[in-house]
Amino acid sequence: VQLQASGGGLVQAGDSSRLSCAASGRPFNQFHMGWFRQAPGKERELVASISRSGINTHYADSVKGRFTISKVNAKNTGYLQMNSLKSEDTAVYYCAVGYARLPHAVPTQFDYWGQGTLVTVSS
Repeated sequence: VQLQASGGGLVQAGDSSRLSCAASGRPFNQFHMGWFRQAPGKERELVASISRSGINTHYADSVKGRFTISKVNAKNTGYLQMNSLKSEDTAVYYCAVGYARLPHAVPTQFDYWGQGTLVTVSS
């Protein structure tokens, strides 16, 4: 499975941005998905995840109410919509997917990772 993340760049605080994660190699509907980020000097953290079905989602407290994760199986693509961006959201963002046995379970394990895309929020 190959994952290609895109959409990062330089944005102003308060702006919105959307990240995309295009998957190839296996049908996207087999996978749940997550978006991680790693800021300089910090550990990687899971910011959002979505079940294989797309019905259930989970967010880190730091992004809850501002970020929205989604997946469109027909397009083999997942998204992370980021609103009201803050300087502390600056990080390299990675998408990841994992084989999901249960369609509605919130994922905790991921098998494949994308290359990362840098989001810089300027205040």
